Amino acid sequence: MAKKEKLIDAYIAKSADFAKPILNHLRKLVHDACPEVEEKVKWGMPFFDYKNAPMCNMAAFKQHAAFGFWKASLMKDKSLLETAQSETAMGHVGRIASLKDLPSDKKSISWVKEAMKLNDEGIKVSKKTIAPKQEIEAPEYFTKALKKDKKALATFEGFSPSAKREYLDWVTSAKTEETKLSRLTQAIEWMAEGKKRNWKYEVK
Repeated sequence: MAKKEKLIDAYIAKSADFAKPILNHLRKLVHDACPEVEEKVKWGMPFFDYKNAPMCNMAAFKQHAAFGFWKASLMKDKSLLETAQSETAMGHVGRIASLKDLPSDKKSISWVKEAMKLNDEGIKVSKKTIAPKQEIEAPEYFTKALKKDKKALATFEGFSPSAKREYLDWVTSAKTEETKLSRLTQAIEWMAEGKKRNWKYEVK
């Protein structure tokens, strides 16, 4: 049986209650499909490697979880990429808020086995093959708030596109103005301290 990474145990333990059963279920499915899987934490999230190469990964956020494949662009089921491009959630199966949002176990396992085969064959994904997400333009209220705090502005400008998107998605997805303001205030505070959106899950 593959060794389980303690950092992933800790990641799941720190996740929101709704996300724990989702992450545990995804983890079990990957292990069932690929007994030789290697668990690792990269970029602050759980990754599942096979044959010394990334295979798939999962992540938990405040209100949803995500699951994605490193070589989704090379897999037969093109809906994986289509879903990723149409969703603001990171991952290839959309926003996962409960176990019922997951594809069937049979389908998920078939995806993992296909990803395994790609790694067995040593096929690599070029930067051109990976379809990048379109960058979100920061709304005016977000930009104005940033400009009032020089440290936060400097941090944001130094972020990678994906790190910027995490904050923008979080703030702009708020359903009420009160929540939006609260998230924006928290975002500015964290960025002033040089922190990414999911800094709590980063490996020190």
